[in-house]
Amino acid sequence: MTPKHFISSITTTTVLALLAAACASPVKLAEVGDYDQAIERSVNRLVGKDRKNEELVRTVEFAFEKATTRDMDQAEALRNENRAEAWPRIYDIFQRIQRRQRLVEPLIPLVDRRGYKASFQFVRVEGLLTEAREKAAEYHYNYATDLLAQARRTKDKTPARRAYDELERIREYYSTYRDREALQREAQYLGTTFVLVNVENRAPVILPIGFDRELTELSFRDLNDRWRVFHNNRQSGIEYDIKATLMLRDVQVSPGTYRERQYEEQNQIQDGWVYEYDTRGNVKKDTAGNDIKYPNKINVKALVTEVYQHKGARLNAQLELFDLHSGSVIDSRPLGAEAFWENYAATFRGDERALSKETRSRIGNRPGNFPDDAVMILDAARRLRPVVVDQLRQVKI
Repeated sequence: MTPKHFISSITTTTVLALLAAACASPVKLAEVGDYDQAIERSVNRLVGKDRKNEELVRTVEFAFEKATTRDMDQAEALRNENRAEAWPRIYDIFQRIQRRQRLVEPLIPLVDRRGYKASFQFVRVEGLLTEAREKAAEYHYNYATDLLAQARRTKDKTPARRAYDELERIREYYSTYRDREALQREAQYLGTTFVLVNVENRAPVILPIGFDRELTELSFRDLNDRWRVFHNNRQSGIEYDIKATLMLRDVQVSPGTYRERQYEEQNQIQDGWVYEYDTRGNVKKDTAGNDIKYPNKINVKALVTEVYQHKGARLNAQLELFDLHSGSVIDSRPLGAEAFWENYAATFRGDERALSKETRSRIGNRPGNFPDDAVMILDAARRLRPVVVDQLRQVKI
């Protein structure tokens, strides 16, 4: 079996398994230990029914008892391990028990159509939830403060980012908790990589005024994320981690080229009609009484004189990222961008009807003045700017 067919077979098997699970009856689900799904499907079929199906009633009773026993045993085992990191799992278990009880409670008393009354042993879960919530939040808080202490000591971003996530988990338990917000702001700062972007001219040319601005006025709105912030101007109070330097290596501006050429265009067009005559010199008629005629085709010509003007500029650069803490280069990649200016102008002699659509669009245009080198260089700088942004987006920092 080829890898493609093997993958296809796995996919088909997975889909069939999901479909089978989706179509499984509550009884089958309870038999395989999927108690909560069995309860949910049974309850959905029992709600609003006066005469309740005995099989569904017994399935809810059986699955509820099994699920509660399983969850309480698991919660007790985790408590006996006496590990702080177990409390988030314990909290999830008690939440699951609470959701299950709230799902079944509206049906109680649950009696089937033959008079059988199902029995349910509910757990007083509120106090258990309160304890688990407090200890789960405390665990995340203490773990986060340890990670933050490590981040402060080592200047490592990773523990700070993990601390941020641990503090975020506390929101699952409390909207406000101790000094969580202040610690999370600190974790955000310690975990953020601050990048300072600058431009260095190492090309043997004098750059036009405004060149640096064209390259450094980058839009970082799409680049900045939770853990990366880019600045093109040093800001006070910020300890930068990386300097991204765009080093201009070479600037090339081609001389303006002026090329003239002549070419002929031809076209076959209709010029009136040619009528068909009989032996008496009269125009023939068709069966509908209309004149029999044919389009009169003629060839027309025009001599076109075209002027083409062109000028280009190219910038070659290197984007290097320096680790400001170690002083080492962590990434280096070549970049480049080109800008072009071109102009077409054309005149013609002859029959205008011979001209193509493209030529017609150029008739009347006049040769223009070539743009200054400075204008071409600035245009190339504008085209280089999105290239720089795209490369910074790809860098893993």
